[in-house]
Amino acid sequence: MRALCWTGVNEVAVEDVPDPGLLNRQDAVVKVTASSTCGSDLHLLDGYVPTMMAGDVLGHEFVGEVVETGPDVRERRVGERVTVCSIIGCGRCHYCKEGLWSLCDNSNPNPGFLETANGHASAGIFGYSHALGGFAGSHAEYVRVPYADVNAFPVPDDVPDASAVFASDAVPTGWMGADLGEVGPGDVVAVWGCGGVGQMAALASLRMGADRVIVIDRFPERLAMAAEMGAEILNYDESDVLEALKELTGGRGPDVCIEAVGMESHGTGAQYAYDRVKHALRLQTDRGISLRQAIHACRKGGVVSPCSASTSAWSTSSRWARS
Repeated sequence: MRALCWTGVNEVAVEDVPDPGLLNRQDAVVKVTASSTCGSDLHLLDGYVPTMMAGDVLGHEFVGEVVETGPDVRERRVGERVTVCSIIGCGRCHYCKEGLWSLCDNSNPNPGFLETANGHASAGIFGYSHALGGFAGSHAEYVRVPYADVNAFPVPDDVPDASAVFASDAVPTGWMGADLGEVGPGDVVAVWGCGGVGQMAALASLRMGADRVIVIDRFPERLAMAAEMGAEILNYDESDVLEALKELTGGRGPDVCIEAVGMESHGTGAQYAYDRVKHALRLQTDRGISLRQAIHACRKGGVVSPCSASTSAWSTSSRWARS
């Protein structure tokens, strides 16, 4: 089959790779009908996620049709249209039973790297380096899905692929940011980043009853999309973010600050230049300007909720912090 493969830093190529098959009794093979590019794929391309190998298939947000199932698959059937969660859970370990799927004890067959780096290993993730399991990703014609009964979800016939594909990663990640931030009626919420996750975090906050949602980005087309859903917009190229948020909240600061940018965040000023230098020299793995802004902007006793995909992929816990 044909697949989009990582071949080196800032290099990808479409290559012929072997078709996936069933390796375990709970596997399924899915024919991909839609695969979305996630912002966290940039970290792979830019070389900030170690343990990538030439020929690794990229992609972890997808929709497709089940074409083969293992003998222990009970819930999914051949011919069923499904969306597949980007983070792989086994469904039966302690963490999965607690709803902490990204901390699954069984889905990452290569736990040693993260155990050494972080003390504990996280779950496996499709197409996201050998530290996260070495699973072939979704920018391909077919994908093997482990633990298919708990990782693949049926898609209603009236939901198009272009909508269903975001249920694989961007929607749940953004929703989790608002949920862990305990967004509720009357809250003023600030969201850093207007990519897929940031848009979903803003929309989730509005659905949870936030009185106001302020989104921060620099791209006019992204800000326009956020404005269409009812959010207020703030262009960080045109305003001092911290001063603007103080002014918009009567000097108090937002009740909930959701950071939806992550590892390669952009900004302005000397602090951002400092981050860029350290990042380029590999003296730090993250450019933390957006997270620092979220912490400084949040009101006293408020909640800072980091929900960027790169943050969740490399964290060994999914917790919010009260300021």
